[in-house]
Amino acid sequence: MPQLHIPLDLLMYCTSLAAVAMMAAAAVLEAGRKRFDLFGMVVVALAAALGGGSLRDLLLDRPVFWIADQTYSIVALGAALFTFFLARVFSLPARLFLIPDALGLALFTVTGTKAALAWDAPWLVASFMGVITGVVGGILRDVLCNEEPLVFQGTLYATASWLGALVLLAMLELEINPSIAAVTGGSLVFLLRLAAIRWEISLPYFTTKE
Repeated sequence: MPQLHIPLDLLMYCTSLAAVAMMAAAAVLEAGRKRFDLFGMVVVALAAALGGGSLRDLLLDRPVFWIADQTYSIVALGAALFTFFLARVFSLPARLFLIPDALGLALFTVTGTKAALAWDAPWLVASFMGVITGVVGGILRDVLCNEEPLVFQGTLYATASWLGALVLLAMLELEINPSIAAVTGGSLVFLLRLAAIRWEISLPYFTTKE
């Protein structure tokens, strides 16, 4: 039986589109708790879906991804509208947005790291670009919804993203298949984030002695 071979560039492109859709959906679900109207939800969704990648591209001095390819904007808008009308038909749990948010974080971490590597960024910078791509959109979403950003609430968020980016980079350095490395790094981010939500895993807090 012939094996299905998907070019890595195509895989990363599809992963980027999926990340945009997940972050847009998560933003609509969170904004829905604030009873925003359709326009407000679309604004929040676009900021969440496109914000992290935009900052990454500006820092790397490369064309901003959604301006160079409007498919990203179309996917973000489509995911936002679909989620908006889906939520009007079905009663969805208030914290459901955490699941697509975790998936979007994982996917964006992988694509952000890979994008930085393609721009010849050093490994440490590439890992930071993965984190920026993953978390900045969520920060914008939470700020626009007048909520404390998830990344600052204690449970592993940016840390999960950074660990996943580092694992991805280590596997690439060991010349492991790039697709396997991407799946492993992204899965680690997703599973760490879900575990942090479920068991409230967090880094130590800053405290002072009285």
